[in-house]
Order: sequence, then structure tokens, then C-alpha cells
Amino acid sequence: MYDMMNSALVGCIAITSTILIVVAQNAQNLRSPRDLERSVLISSGWWSDDYTKNISLDHCKWPGITCNSGGLVVGISFENCHPYHSLEDLNLHQVRHLIRVRLYDCGVGGIPAQIGALSELTYLNLSTNYLEGELSLSMANLIKLEVLDISFNHISGSIPQEMGNLSRLTYLNLQNNKIGGPIPSTFWQLTTLNTLWLSFNEISGSIPHELGQLSHLTNLDLSSNQFSGQICQIPHELGQLTHLTNLDLSSNQFSGQIPLELGQLSNLLFLDLSVNNLSGQIPPELGQLTHLTHLDLSSNQLVGQIPLELGQLSNLSFLDLSVNYLSGQIPYPSTDAPWSNLLILILRNNRLSGTIPIQIANFLLIRQIDLSGNLIEGQVPVDLGICQNAGFLDINLSHNKISGPIPPSLDLNLLELRHLVRVHLYNWGLGQRIPVQIGALSELTYLNLSCNYLTGELPLSMANLTKLERLDISRNHISGSIPAEMGILSNLTYLNLRNNSISGPIPSTLCQLTSLKDLRLSYNEINGSIPINIGNLTKLDYLCLGSNKITGTIPTSFHKLNHLRILILASNEITSQIPLELGQLSKLSFLFLSDNNFSGQIPYPSTNTSWTNLHKLILCNNRLTGTIPIQIARLPSILQIDLSGNSIEGHIPYELGRGENANLLNVNLSHNNLSGPIPQSLSHLQSLDLSYNALEGPIPLEVRSKFPKASFRNNNIVLDYTNFPLGAHEDQIQTKEKHQFYIKIFLPLALLLVLVGFFILYKLKSNKANPGQPLATEHGDIFKIWNFDGKIAYKDIIEATEDFDIRYCIGTGGYGSVYRAKLPNGRVVALKKLHRLEGENPTYDKCFKNEAKILSQIRHQNIVKLFGYCLHKRCMFLIYDCMERGSLFCVLRDEHEALELDWTKRVNLVKSIAHALSYMHHDCTPPILHRDVSTNNVLLNSKLEARLSDFGTARVLDPDSSNQTQIAGTLGYIAPEVAYTMIVNEKCDVYSFGVIALETISGSHPGEFISSITRRSTVKNIILQDFLDKRLPSPADLRVATDIVRVVSIALACLNPNPKSRPLMKEVAQEFLVNNPSGLSRPLHNLSISELMN
Repeated sequence: MYDMMNSALVGCIAITSTILIVVAQNAQNLRSPRDLERSVLISSGWWSDDYTKNISLDHCKWPGITCNSGGLVVGISFENCHPYHSLEDLNLHQVRHLIRVRLYDCGVGGIPAQIGALSELTYLNLSTNYLEGELSLSMANLIKLEVLDISFNHISGSIPQEMGNLSRLTYLNLQNNKIGGPIPSTFWQLTTLNTLWLSFNEISGSIPHELGQLSHLTNLDLSSNQFSGQICQIPHELGQLTHLTNLDLSSNQFSGQIPLELGQLSNLLFLDLSVNNLSGQIPPELGQLTHLTHLDLSSNQLVGQIPLELGQLSNLSFLDLSVNYLSGQIPYPSTDAPWSNLLILILRNNRLSGTIPIQIANFLLIRQIDLSGNLIEGQVPVDLGICQNAGFLDINLSHNKISGPIPPSLDLNLLELRHLVRVHLYNWGLGQRIPVQIGALSELTYLNLSCNYLTGELPLSMANLTKLERLDISRNHISGSIPAEMGILSNLTYLNLRNNSISGPIPSTLCQLTSLKDLRLSYNEINGSIPINIGNLTKLDYLCLGSNKITGTIPTSFHKLNHLRILILASNEITSQIPLELGQLSKLSFLFLSDNNFSGQIPYPSTNTSWTNLHKLILCNNRLTGTIPIQIARLPSILQIDLSGNSIEGHIPYELGRGENANLLNVNLSHNNLSGPIPQSLSHLQSLDLSYNALEGPIPLEVRSKFPKASFRNNNIVLDYTNFPLGAHEDQIQTKEKHQFYIKIFLPLALLLVLVGFFILYKLKSNKANPGQPLATEHGDIFKIWNFDGKIAYKDIIEATEDFDIRYCIGTGGYGSVYRAKLPNGRVVALKKLHRLEGENPTYDKCFKNEAKILSQIRHQNIVKLFGYCLHKRCMFLIYDCMERGSLFCVLRDEHEALELDWTKRVNLVKSIAHALSYMHHDCTPPILHRDVSTNNVLLNSKLEARLSDFGTARVLDPDSSNQTQIAGTLGYIAPEVAYTMIVNEKCDVYSFGVIALETISGSHPGEFISSITRRSTVKNIILQDFLDKRLPSPADLRVATDIVRVVSIALACLNPNPKSRPLMKEVAQEFLVNNPSGLSRPLHNLSISELMN
């Protein structure tokens, strides 16, 4: 028994010892949390070997590491890491005691999903990295988080609704990412939030009204997003955020009116609602924001007067209300609260009238005043410019109706303004010489005296303006030569002297201006050669020496101009070969060398360069020989190639037309000596002219069917496919097979379309027979089927206009009013409603029904579209497509809108009307005469594209009738022969078109000018440039200038007193279809009207 007990005891002791040994061994293998954190940090690769392999160095002393008293890591902070590291490699989720993490400009990859394990985290800043992917849902677990900044990354996706759980958050910054979707409605739970920055993302939808519950919010920035929708208005609940100091909702698509409740934000310092679609008036309640320093409401659709209450904002330093439709007087501060702190005042591009308030002269700290593009009259206040910052004052009063002298306070003779930095006197009509004293303004960095009537020479004293960076004296009457002393202006980056009468050579000293990026000397009388050391201007981006009398050759030093994008040497007398060194200019996008005496080969890109950015290659009207380089045909970005008017030989490269953007490429190879066949690849081009060459063989079907016959005239090619030469047997077979293929495909389709047509006619007749049967759903697309009796459309139209309430009236004519209506399907239409009294007049009734009849028969992209009409005795109206910008007459007479109608838009507008009239005269059977073509009847859409309208007096031309009629039309546009013959034909519309064309180009009705056309001696002295609309700058682009000359020439032909000598509208339209008219023989300021009449 005793032995058994002994044995048991010994066994227990052995087992216990074994267990203790195992436990001891395992205890040695277990690591403390400190050691585990060190191991994690080492494996991340974020720290160098100098730290990770130094065993004696405590990791709490590594850069960016913060530990608590127990040696556990509670903070990691890095910035400007090079190289960058992956955020996932840091294994933050294993450093569980972290309280603060700041990784600025360090990380790449995505935000780790495990980051939600850091339950103690209160501060997380991952801004300015290269993080991608979406916001991790696990971040909603960071319930102790107070600051979250993930700005300036590439985060996409939407903001998780779960982020509303972060109830302790005080600062949230997600700006400058790619985040989309709406703002989560759960954000109202972030009751401690004081800063919310979500700007520069792709957030859409509308602002949740619940944001108005974030009572602690002081900063709210939602700018530069995509907030939009039918109801995307600024919620009035934002007026409850009374602690708000900064509110930025700019650059979105908010519509509706500015909420009156914003006037309750009494602590607001910064308010920016610019670049939206806000309408209505500026609320006077904004005048209650007495702490406001910055107010920007620019680029909206605001109307009405500027509230005088804004004059109470005594702390205002920045006020921008530009690019709206504001009218009335310019606001000025109240006597009790002067704008003594105002630095910037921008009211440009509105409809403000009246005079400049004298109170503006009392703004002591003002640095910029921009009132340009308004209707301001009167004189400039004499004290304007006498202020504390007069030397730094930037004033722009251009494009107004200001008259009188320039006040002494702004006179360039004032030697006391020695600290003046900027002078902007564009289009002031100075009409004097540049004063010699201008050289005293030694601090000047910007000088713009363009579009005045300055005469005389450039003063030598300008060489003293050694700090000058931009100099623009273009579009004046400056004569003499360019002073060699201007080579001293070493800080000059922009020099524009174009459109003057400057003569003499280009001084070689200009090549010392090594900071120069933009040099424009075109449209002068400069002679001599291009300085050989022009290659010193290595920063040059834009060089324009066109339309001068420059001779000699292109210097080989051009290859040094590595940054050159635009090179214009057109219309000079430059000779010799084009240097192949131009092929080394890798950034070149525009190369214009036309109308010179160049000979030799066509330049092409070198083997080290691909001219990948070249858009336009214009070498026409020279003496170039050789063949077309294959490298030219392979240019990847080319949009226009014009090699016409040379002596180029050989075949057309088959690669031409095979590029990625061939469908946008315009090619003119006319008037050369090209031979061989026409490649089929040319069918991919947008436009093509191969006329006047020696090309052979048949034209490929795809090419012939796309381009007009004029593109191939005067060649040795087959234009008629029925008379092929015997050598074209293979092409005949291919063409026959293609014809058979097309017959198999399109004949069944044609038969099907005929059957469908008969079916539609049958249904229409059935509907006419049963007028009570609905033709469209009540709120469907009522414009798919004509509603001849108006029953279906009537209810929607009455509701949309509130029974033709005056509020929806946008215009009134002789016998009707025009209303704007938004229908249930969202379409906005214009309704031309006949007045009830006029409806009882047989003449007006006839005109109204005539317009409905004519427009229901024709369809053309440049004729206003008629969707339907109602001809009930009690209510007669026509339903048109709404033309938002109104008539051409009103646009040309509005100073602001006329500026939007630039030269290109005006030329396209004239072309559009020509095509519309050509369609009516020559494509309608029988022909239709408009009889009232005027600028009042040319309507413009939102893109300023033209549509011909008002066909009330239009009539069908009867070839078997004398076409005698009563006089119809608008005074000033009616052809003179109508008054004494009472006979109308298509030549009457041609005359009216000529008037419209000239009015569009000159900006006003050319009544007196037309009466003087018959007197050649009178128009002989009229220069074309003087006839152009003075509100627009003279066209810089040679192609645009050529188009203007073409429009004026055609218009003069249309105004010929002899109707038989006027062109047909078909001929006018075809002339406008020629893509490459002959170049100008001389600049616009050297062309007379009498020359164009020939």
C-alpha cells in the first residue's frame, strides 16, 4: 500500500514537472504587444534598415512614431515620403492602440478594409496621396473619430450611408477626389460637425435638407460638383446654420432663386454661389450679412437691379456680380457704411446703365474695378484713380458707352503714378500718340493699349519699362519701326503689335528677349528678313509674322524653338526652301506658310519627332515641288492639310485617309501636278479637293459618292461610270458586284418603307375622319403626331401658360404674342398666339393660317421647327421649337450679346440663312418665297445658331403667273424693284439676304451704306476693316478673315440694283460650301469695298 502511494506521488511530480517545463518553454516564445508592434513596423518597409536592423534602438524613437507611457504606439505621422509606400503594407490594423494617423504625400494603393479595427482612432489624415478605390465601409466602425481628411486623392465611388455613424466627427474633408453619388441623408446625425468640405468631386443629386440640422457647422464647401436635376435648388434650411462663416456652392448646376433665408447667416464671412443657373433677383436680405468680406454671385442668370442694401456691407473686400443679366444703376455704399475695405469690384458683362457713381472714387484701398461689357454712359469720374493704391489699380471700363475725356487721375502723363503696375485701356478710343512720359512708369508689368486709334511711333522711352511682362498695342495706327531698344525688356513674355502700320525690319535685338513666349507682329508692313538668331527665343510658344512684306529665308535656327506650337508666316514674300529643321519641332500644332514663294520639298517630321500634335498644315499658294511625303499622310492628330496652288507631283499616298481622325480631316490638293489613281482611303475624309491635277483612272465609288463633282474637275479621270475605258475592267466588275449587293440590301428596305408610308397615311386619314379619337397620350410626346385640331395639346398648353398669362409672354408682334411654355414631358416650346381682335381680321387670319400651312410642308435644319398648331376660332396658336436667344435684331443691338456673337458664329449664321433660302427656292416644289427676310425674323437658339422664322407672308411661286402682289416685308429689307413693279420672285429674297449679311458683319443696319453702293466713287474710299463691327476685335485667324471677305463679297452681289444680276440662292449656298476659298490678297485694313464689288 505504501509502495503504491509512493509510486503515485512520483508520477504526479513527474507530470507536474513536465507541464511546468512546457509552460516555461511556451512563455519564452510568447511576445509582448510592444514586440509585436515592432515586428509589424519592420515588415511594412516604411522605415529604412538604419532603424529596423538596429536592435538596441527603441522603435518608439523611430521617425514619425509616438508611443504612450506603456511603450505602445499611439501615433504615426509621415509626410513627403520618397519613394511612396503602399498603405496596405503598413498593417495599421495590427497596431490597435493607434489614436492619431497622419500620412501626407506618402501612400499609394487603396484604403485597407481592416482600418475599421482601429477602434481608438480619433484623428485620421490621409490627404494628398495617390489613394484609389472606394471609401471602406469598415470606416463606419471608427466611432471615436473626430477628424477625417482624405482630400486630394483619387477616391471614387460614393460616400457610404454608414458614415453617419461617426457621431463625434467635427472635421470631414473629402475634397479633390472622384467621389460621385449623392450626399448621404444620414449626415444629419453628425451633430458635432463644424467643417464639411466636399468640393471638386462628382457628387450629384441635390443637397439634403437635413444638413440644416448641423447647428455647429461653420464651414460648408460643396463647390465644383455635379449637383443637378429638375429640382436642384439651394435648400432654404441652410439659413438655419447660424454659425456658418464660409459657404461655397459655386460651379454646380443649382437653379431657382437664391433663398432669402441666407440673409439669416449673420456670422457669414465668405459666400460664393457663382457659376450656377440661379435666376431671379438678388435678395435684399443679403444686405444683413454685415460681417461679409467676400461675395461672388457671378456667372448665373440673375436679373433685376442690384439691391442698394448691399451698400451696407461695410466689411466687404471682394464683390463679383459679373456675367448675369443685372440692370439699372451701379450700386454704391451708403454714407453710414462706406466700402472702405473694398479691394475688388467686378460687375462686367451685365446690362447696367446710368453713369459711374462718384462714390467709387472714394474707395481708398481699391485694386481692381471692372465694369466692362455694360451700357454705362457719361464720363469717367474725375477723381477715379486718386486713392491709396492708385499705383496698383487695374481699371477696365471697355465695351460701354462712356464718352468724354480721360480724367487726369488716369492720364498716362501722370508722372506721380510711378508705382503703377497694370494699365488696361483696351478699346478706349484714345486717338492720340503714346506719351513719351510712359517710360517713367518703371514698375509697370502689364500694359494694354489695344483697339484704340493710337498714332505716331513707339516711343523710345518704353525701353525703360524693364519690369514689363505683357505689352499689347495691337489694332491701332502705329507707324514707324520697332525700336531696337525694346530688346532690353528682358522680362517680356507677351508682345503683340499686330494690325498696325509698322514698317522696317524686325530688330535683331528682339532675339534677346529670352523670356518671350508669344510674339505677334502680323498685319503690318514689316520688311527685311527674319533675324537669323531667332532660335534664341527658346521659350517661344506662339510666333505670328503673317501678312507683312518679309523676304529672305526661314533661318535654320528655328529648330531650337522646341516649345513652338503655332507658327504663322503666311502672306509674305519669303523664298527658298522650307528648312527640314522644322520637322524637329515636336510640339508644333499649327504651321501656316501659305502665300509665299517657297520652293523645294514639303517639310515633314524627322525620325526623332512625329509631329503628333500637328492639327493644321497650310502650305498653299507657293512653288513647292516633289512628292507628298508619306509622313504627312500618317500624322495622328491632323485636321487640315492644304497643299493647293503648288507644283507637287507624284501619286497621292494610300495612307492618306487611314488615320484615327480621318473623318475630321480636310484635304486640299488642288492646282498641282499630281498623277496616278485616286486612293479609296480618301473616302474617310471630311472634305476633299483634287481639282486641277493630272489624276487618272476612275474615281472609287465611295469617294465619288461622298464629295461633290467639283472636287475632281480638270483631271484625266472618269466622272461617268457608264463609260469606263477598257483598262478599267476589274473596277467595272467590283462596281457591278457592289451595285448587286446594294440592290439586294436596299430594295427590300425601300419596299418596306413604302408599305409603312401607306400604313401611316391610312392611319392619318382615319384619325381625320374620327376627330374625337386621341392622337397621343395626354402627357406623352405630343409632337410625334400632328394634333391638327389641337384638342390633345390644348389642356397641357393652357396649364403650362396658366391660360396665356402675361407672365409667360416673351414677345409681342403685329398680330400675335409669343409665349414660353414648359410641357409635362419637359420640352420647352414657344407659342405664337393670334390676338382675339386680330383673329377677326381676315388679313391676319389668312397670314396665320398661311404660316401654319407653309411650315407644315417644309423641314430644314435652318428653318424654325413647327411642332403643331390649333386653328380654333376662339384660340389660334402655333407651336414652335423655343429659340432661347431671341431674334438676331435684338442680339446685334445688345452690347453684351453682340460680343458673344464672334466672327465665326456670324459667318456660320449667314451661311445658315443662305442654306435655308436655297432650300425654299430650289428644293421645294413648287418654290416658296419668304418675302419678309429680316434680322427680326432670324431667331437664335442657345448656341447662337440661326433659324429662319415668320412665314406669315410667304407664298408659293407660280411659274405660270405674273406673281404680282401687294408689298409685304420689313422696311429696309425690301428689294427696290417691288415698289414699282409689284412683282415678287426669288431675287427679292436674295436682296433681303444681302441686307442681313451686311448687317450681321457690321453690327447695324447698313441703310446709308446700301444707298451709296450705286455711287462707286463713294465706296471707293471705304475700307473693309472700317465697315466691320467695332465691338469685336479684328479677326486674327486668316481663315476667318477670308470668310468675312467672302460674306461681304456675296452680300454686295445680292444687293445689285438689277435683279437679273443677283445670284440665285442656290449659287450662294454652293459658294459657302467651298471649304478653302482663295486667300486674301491683302489684309483687311488694305481692302476697299469697291474691290469686293468686282
